[in-house]
Amino acid sequence: MLESLISGAAFGAALAATGMYQPTVIISQMRLDNWHMVQTFLTGSAASTLVVTLCQKLGYLHANPRGYSSLGLFGPLDGNIIGGCLLGIGMTLAGSCPGTVFVQVGAGVHSGVYTLGGSILGGIIWSGFLRSALASFKSKSRQAPPNPEDLTIHGALGTSQTVAFIGVEVMFAGAVATISTLRLVKTQGLIGPVLGGFLVAGAQLFSALIRKTLLGTSASFEEFGDYVSWLLRGGGDGKPRSYNSIAVVTGMMLGALGLSLVSPLPQIFPSVDIGTIRLVLGGVLLALGSRIGGGCTSGHGITGISLLSVSSFVSVAAMFAGALGTATLI
Repeated sequence: MLESLISGAAFGAALAATGMYQPTVIISQMRLDNWHMVQTFLTGSAASTLVVTLCQKLGYLHANPRGYSSLGLFGPLDGNIIGGCLLGIGMTLAGSCPGTVFVQVGAGVHSGVYTLGGSILGGIIWSGFLRSALASFKSKSRQAPPNPEDLTIHGALGTSQTVAFIGVEVMFAGAVATISTLRLVKTQGLIGPVLGGFLVAGAQLFSALIRKTLLGTSASFEEFGDYVSWLLRGGGDGKPRSYNSIAVVTGMMLGALGLSLVSPLPQIFPSVDIGTIRLVLGGVLLALGSRIGGGCTSGHGITGISLLSVSSFVSVAAMFAGALGTATLI
């Protein structure tokens, strides 16, 4: 548990230093006004892909690619698509994501408290009945499991891991360079977005070395929901045993808090005024979307992509589609 707490603290401090946790940054990204968030995200994902690939090759880490999240509706990746879209809608509504919400709370961002409350409620809804209902529906669909070779980009394309790795690195590096050349980034935190992305990858490396596992945050909502459901049943037998993700996100809040005390975090203006109902609803969608999709912006976006997982690329695309579409409507 201590390793998870420390890893979370490193991740939380890294996200806090980037400034991308602030609601203004996230919402302005979805309006395509400011590419601070995407530049940090792409740098973090590319550097994390390098870190994870090296750790796997050297034997420090053994991690499988992310599996498909299937609901049995219209294809093997339907859960990734639907869950990703719901998560993206929640991102635009709340100006947060399942990872940055903990940094917001730790850094003292007022809106983060309401978003986190909604996310916890979403976790209770998921653990209380939605998880079992979707599992029951899926079992009736009799959908064939995916071929294990199709879980990765190189497996699906029929190429080597090296070629897929180089392709992803070149694509992400090119996008980061283009954003810089066109001067699309309008803000920064304690450090610039590119350096911030490398810090995020550093937190990933730290987790891989001391925990032998990679970063993710949205499972914490499910873990909390499991504990609440257990208490509502009167306790006793069946007490949940998983709490690693809760330890990680607790560490994230402490890491963000610690950094804010050591070096006051800059406030990025103009700030956004989001109503309480919208924040809570956004938080609920963050939790439900990430659980339906099997991961979030950290679990799929940073970790899943670094494992070259097909489901993670699909999920991230769905997240941004839902977020950009919602920003257009709002």
